[in-house]
Parts: sequence; C-alpha cells; structure tokens
Amino acid sequence: MERIFDLFANLPPEWAAFFISMFPIAELRGGLIYSAIVGIPFARAFLICFAGNIIPIPFILLFLRQIFKWLERFRWTAKIVKKLEEKARRGGEKVKKYEQLGLFLFVAVPAPGTGGWTGALISVILDLQIKRAFPTIALGILTAGGIMSLITYFIPGLFY
Repeated sequence: MERIFDLFANLPPEWAAFFISMFPIAELRGGLIYSAIVGIPFARAFLICFAGNIIPIPFILLFLRQIFKWLERFRWTAKIVKKLEEKARRGGEKVKKYEQLGLFLFVAVPAPGTGGWTGALISVILDLQIKRAFPTIALGILTAGGIMSLITYFIPGLFY
C-alpha cells in the first residue's frame, strides 16, 4: 500500500486520497487510511474516497467485456484476462449463490481481494444486470467505508 501512496506524494492530500481510492486494490480502504495519516478531516475524507472509488465502477460494468475481448487478441494480455476471469469466477461462486446479498457482502467486507473493482468484475463475468449490480456495489462501498472509518478515524480517536 505504501507504494501506492508514494505514486501520489506530490499531489495535494485531498487529490491523492481521491486517486488512491480510484486505484484497484487500494480503493476506498486505502484512501481512508491515507486520509487519516495525512490529517484530512473525516467527513471530507469519506466523501472524497467514496467518490474516487465509485467513479470507475459504471465504466467497468459497461465496458469491461469489450475491453477483455480486445485484450484477448494479444498473447501477453490474453493471459492476464484469463487470470482475472478465473479470479472473478472463484469469488463469484458465493455471489452467484446469494445474488445481490452475496455481491453486497463481497464488496462490503474490507478484506484483500474484495471491493468495488472486483465486485464489478464479478458482476460482468456472471452477467448480472447493471441496474441491479451498480446500486449493490455502491452500497457495499458505503458499508466498507463505514467499517474503515471506524478503524481509521474513530477507534484510534479513543486513544489520543
């Protein structure tokens, strides 16, 4: 995560938090951690990080299938696509079983390999309807933000 933070070190803190939250893997979780470290007030940090995390999701849902088809034409990118699809299928087994609740929980639990990006990837691979997937992912990101806010802002605030 520190390397991701370093990528945006020359930006104003709010912009860095925004872009960190857009970055796959870090997402809102990383953005909130960064925000707490650099002292961005909670409410501002939450809004910035939520916005940064949610902006890529509709584009992933709308265009990922076409991007994957294009990337599959090249040998070296076809392997990456295959790995991403396999990861989505593994994560998507529980999502498929529990449908929207499964997708929500997958995105909401702030654990490695989960989040909005992977939730959107799973939605595309499982051919979930965008009009159902997007609000579910957004609610999952909000919930993950609430959990991360407790961890990064409120619990440490009890000790100092």
